[in-house]
Amino acid sequence: MVNRTVALWLAVGLVGFAVLPWYGIEYGFWNFEWLFEGYPRDSDSAPAVVQVFLGGKPWLAPLALALLAPLAVLRRRKSDPLFARVLLLAGGGGLAYLLVQAFAIGLGGWQFGFLEALFGPLETRQFGLGYGALLVSAAFLFYFTQGLAARGAVKGDVFVVGSIGAIVALVGVFVFFPVLTILASAVRDGEGAFAPAAFLLRLMDHRIWGVDCLVGAYSCGVAWNSLLLAILTGVSTTVLGLAFALIATRTDFRLKRSLRVLTVLPIITPPFVIGLAVILLFGRAGAVTQFLEVTFDIPASRWIYGLPGIWFAQTLAFAPISFLVMIGVVEGVSPSMEEAALTLRADAWKAFTTVSLPLMRPGIANAFLLGFIESLADFGNPLVLGGRYSVLSTEIFFAIVGSQYDQGRAAMLALILLAFTLGAFYAQRRWVGKKSYTTVTGKGDSGLFAPLPKLVRFGAYGLALPWAGLTAVIYVMIMFGGFVQTWGHDHSFTLRHYIDAFAVTRGDFGLVWSGAAWNSFWTTLTIATIAAPLTAALGLLTAYLLARQRFAGRSSFEFGTMLSFAIPGTVIGISYILAFNVPPIELTGTGIILVICFVFRNMPVGVRAGVAAMSQLDQSLDEASLTLGANTFATVRRVILPLLRPAIVAALVFSFVRAITAISAVIFLVSANYDMATSYIIGRVENGDYGLAIAYSSVLVLVMMAAIGVVQLVVGKRRIGRRSLTERNAAAVVGEAV
Repeated sequence: MVNRTVALWLAVGLVGFAVLPWYGIEYGFWNFEWLFEGYPRDSDSAPAVVQVFLGGKPWLAPLALALLAPLAVLRRRKSDPLFARVLLLAGGGGLAYLLVQAFAIGLGGWQFGFLEALFGPLETRQFGLGYGALLVSAAFLFYFTQGLAARGAVKGDVFVVGSIGAIVALVGVFVFFPVLTILASAVRDGEGAFAPAAFLLRLMDHRIWGVDCLVGAYSCGVAWNSLLLAILTGVSTTVLGLAFALIATRTDFRLKRSLRVLTVLPIITPPFVIGLAVILLFGRAGAVTQFLEVTFDIPASRWIYGLPGIWFAQTLAFAPISFLVMIGVVEGVSPSMEEAALTLRADAWKAFTTVSLPLMRPGIANAFLLGFIESLADFGNPLVLGGRYSVLSTEIFFAIVGSQYDQGRAAMLALILLAFTLGAFYAQRRWVGKKSYTTVTGKGDSGLFAPLPKLVRFGAYGLALPWAGLTAVIYVMIMFGGFVQTWGHDHSFTLRHYIDAFAVTRGDFGLVWSGAAWNSFWTTLTIATIAAPLTAALGLLTAYLLARQRFAGRSSFEFGTMLSFAIPGTVIGISYILAFNVPPIELTGTGIILVICFVFRNMPVGVRAGVAAMSQLDQSLDEASLTLGANTFATVRRVILPLLRPAIVAALVFSFVRAITAISAVIFLVSANYDMATSYIIGRVENGDYGLAIAYSSVLVLVMMAAIGVVQLVVGKRRIGRRSLTERNAAAVVGEAV
């Protein structure tokens, strides 16, 4: 009997080797013009078999031998030792050879001098790999994983071993390979040669580590500037997030729903748009500045440009993320523990500081970590409000796109940024420690939350409510700014900015999307729509493997899948440029690189959502399905996925929203054919066209609000089974009456 899985991947590999173009198509694969322009003899679109015989590339021939090797065991049983041995050799050897020849031969022939000295110069060169090579690589990979399964890996489950292999390969190519490329680029000179001395010179640059600020200068080196800003933002966003969470869950504040909306709005807004709104309020011609000058004779100044302005804008932009982290943690504190503290005659302050607050430590640490990382990675706000205060993210950008075009310096700055981020991760893990913070168990918990101490309650109100009011004003300004001629000078009503951006006219052949923003708008929606389901699928598959399977190297597997979250977007963008701008993988300037960037940038959120959801599903459900004869794939599709609908929707919407609002990585990866909304808006800001930028941002906010409304409608509200604050107050009144 023929092994159908092996036969399937053999067919896939043969299609890739003998039918599809082996190298990348310059003008894009999906338009299929290559079928009518000399295919299959044309060297640009020829499959590998033609490249071997007519294209002067005999080094591709050994791939065919590895590809056809499984024919020898196609009818053998999986238990046959020869079956596993042949698949392991064919898959592992074929994949290793494909990678070696791809990296050894490039656009200029041999990539390494010793190979040219050994074999002589080549008459032909080699471009980036295409879809044919992709299919052959996939065939080799799954040959190898099937061989491992036949040897008994993960109980011989082909689906599980194949899934692990696919995720390891994808993370290796699109996370680890770019990071290693940055490391390599940082130790090379301008000509690409290995130069440790150049590495040390870049590392010790005074502009990075200078401490001129200690003697009265405006700012220190960019590393210290970034670190100071990140710490300030992490602290302020964590404090505000905790204040909002306490008001939303532990008080009887009547406008909780409105408060939640205000805390969500900045998440669905490109961060630099808030910086722009801050300028419109507090800049030299801003509304608040003009009011203070006219009313109190306070002269206008440029205080908003620099550290105060960036910190202010980042706190506005990232405090809602801390709130979303903290609200779940505050809700998760067991009321019965607080009741026990009160029973033992502790007052409200003592119960809060010795019971509730310590149990919130993981949430506080995670909220600070998110604010810290988001601040380091933020590109838009420092660009708009930075003035003379330079930070790592903007310095990386100017090192690449500026007149200096110094890839080595950009790589060095990116490594410093990555070191700060990983250091924050390590510090967070050390602070949280290995203590248990579990408060939600399978048992019912109908206890009542202790009343918040007056100092905490009034402190939360004093911090959160003015901040919420300021947030509301800023969003009114964002909406208002799109309907006036020139903000700060001419406030007459106009629709000109919306017409310029989103005009639709009638031409000879029907409607024409004539507005200047339509191209980037449709591109953004298309890229986000493609990336969102891929992100959710990959993240939830990874979550299933982590939550339901036990295999060697599981901890390393989890670290690898979460690494992209620890890497700031600026580093991701630079690493993708360095890694995918030359063979063997050429993706820059395409829409594919944007999709890949969003998938692996946002995948960890789907992983954590999936792990959290699956931790609530009894594993006996899986076992029952397997006992009834279903395989693992059928169990996942028919049992697990229907029960993970909230996690699926959350992963979809989060990845969709982040793909639309991202800027730090996107700014390096956009091209003339694939311009994203955020990069277009920031281009308008740089040109002083604030009206169109605000109008475009308003449309994006409305689109994201619609997406958030849909997900809240579908997912619903989490119910833990505890009494609400209103019920607690009612119970207290009844108790007093009795």
